[in-house]
Amino acid sequence: MSTAPVTTWSLEQTSPADLLPAAAPEGDVRIVRAEVPSPEFSRFLYTAVGGDIRWTDRLGWNYARWQEQLDRPGAETWVAYDRGTPAGYVELNPQDDGVVEIILFGLIPAFRGRRIGGHLLSYGAARAWDLAERWPERTPTKRVWLHTCSKDGEFAMDNYQRRGFRLFDTKVELEPEVATPGFWPGA
Repeated sequence: MSTAPVTTWSLEQTSPADLLPAAAPEGDVRIVRAEVPSPEFSRFLYTAVGGDIRWTDRLGWNYARWQEQLDRPGAETWVAYDRGTPAGYVELNPQDDGVVEIILFGLIPAFRGRRIGGHLLSYGAARAWDLAERWPERTPTKRVWLHTCSKDGEFAMDNYQRRGFRLFDTKVELEPEVATPGFWPGA
């Protein structure tokens, strides 16, 4: 199997004041928390958003693994809807000592380029900062971080930086080249 270099950039905010919100897009775009953990819905979002940019890490997960991921205290999924249709999502992964990772973020291809991404990222980062208000057993957030890589969309890094995230680490690793799984892997 052939390999290719993949650059991964890690970015962070260390204060809620770091967040530079994007303007809300025009139209009927709403962001709603998926409060009922649903492996089926989460897998749909994962494949719909990541199918064309080689998100493959979770494709082998069974139902129980998806449920375990969603049931962690403080784990949240926020979904953007455009006129009632899911357009993208942000998944928050709480960690120790007041750290929250934006572990997944993206838009379904048909909704890219419509100013929804900046708004969704702004909203997701704000929810990472106020996570302890919804989960009182959690330590108040002191740091929000994420990573993006050279396989992600061409505007990803710019969006993160425009929202106030600062680069703190860069790594280049050889990864096996995998086919783009598409939206229905194996179909």
